[in-house]
Amino acid sequence: MHHPDRLATPAPPAVHEDAIAADVSHRLEQRIRAEIREQGGLLAFDRFMELALYAPGLGYYVAGARKFGPGGDFVTAPEISPLFGRCLAAQCAEALERLGGGDLLEFGAGSGALAVRILGELESAEALPERYWILEPSPDLQDRQRRFIQEAVPHLARRCDWLSALPEGFRGVLIANEVLDAMPVHRFRIGETSEIHEVFVSEHEGRLAETAAAPRSPGLSAAVTALRTQGLAVDPGYASEINLRLAPWLSALATSVERGLLLLIDYGYPRSAYYQADRVMGTLLCHHRHQAHADPYVHLGLQDITAHVDFTAVAEAGTKAGFTLAGFSTQAHFLIGCGIDRFMMESMESGDPAELALGAKQLMLPTTMGERFKVLGLSQGFDGPWRGFAVRDLSDRL
Repeated sequence: MHHPDRLATPAPPAVHEDAIAADVSHRLEQRIRAEIREQGGLLAFDRFMELALYAPGLGYYVAGARKFGPGGDFVTAPEISPLFGRCLAAQCAEALERLGGGDLLEFGAGSGALAVRILGELESAEALPERYWILEPSPDLQDRQRRFIQEAVPHLARRCDWLSALPEGFRGVLIANEVLDAMPVHRFRIGETSEIHEVFVSEHEGRLAETAAAPRSPGLSAAVTALRTQGLAVDPGYASEINLRLAPWLSALATSVERGLLLLIDYGYPRSAYYQADRVMGTLLCHHRHQAHADPYVHLGLQDITAHVDFTAVAEAGTKAGFTLAGFSTQAHFLIGCGIDRFMMESMESGDPAELALGAKQLMLPTTMGERFKVLGLSQGFDGPWRGFAVRDLSDRL
């Protein structure tokens, strides 16, 4: 989930940690190589990415290495500033009030910092949810979240519970902060005679390598063809990625949500910008020890692999699944709508003004997270308007 806009927190690993990491990486590589052979020498990139990030006990997000906060690989918005969580809590409070109560559900809760901040803020506003659910695939991160929440807000910890699958009949607010960027993607390339190729992972001279071949993954050719009918991804040599798992995920969510507001916060673009002609190599990004690079085949299990989000695809898949588009805005405008200016003034009285200002700049400035990160809302069973999208709704750009 890492993005170069984030604040890094370098911490040199101990020697024994390096040895453990090398062993995990080696075992993951063997697992990937075995699957390549099972697939006849060509492994779809989305499956490679799934293994690299989520293979049980070995993938980046499920192995034991620390990723979030001080001493980890990167710092996300909830750790950058408490203002982020306070603003999200304000949007949650508005939705819960309109619903007459309900639950919160956070996907991939990272360090637990966002849960702690939202719960604390909603307690102050006398608007606590009935339950704060966390859907977290990593057992290691589940343990860390439990400990952090218990230490930070022990009297509220009993409201928190962890899920292994989507709940049924959910009513409340769902939050996915930097979740979609870590969803495995397919990759494609346009051939010299405009044919569509799928990018596979193969073995070449003892190393993992990419191979472009005729598409095998169901739906990929049709999805790329649809882009091309819109004048996108047309030039020979053009390469990018596409998230074919997005529609099934949103469809499953729509089935589980009875009445709710889903907030998706991530870095990305509307489709026309995502597949613009000069972005010829797509948006895939890797991050290892505070260095961003473009090689997903090194540091297996020890580095993040992400792709930006096509928010047009999110809106289309969401509405097709039965959601209503609730709004689309930059992170900066969403936070303004949720009252970040007021929270900033209130926090100045008790916090460090310089630290608060630095955090606010990181969240808000166009050159950092303010415009690169977007917020897209999907609702089901009840309507807005929503305060987070009141300042500037960019839905017409999707």
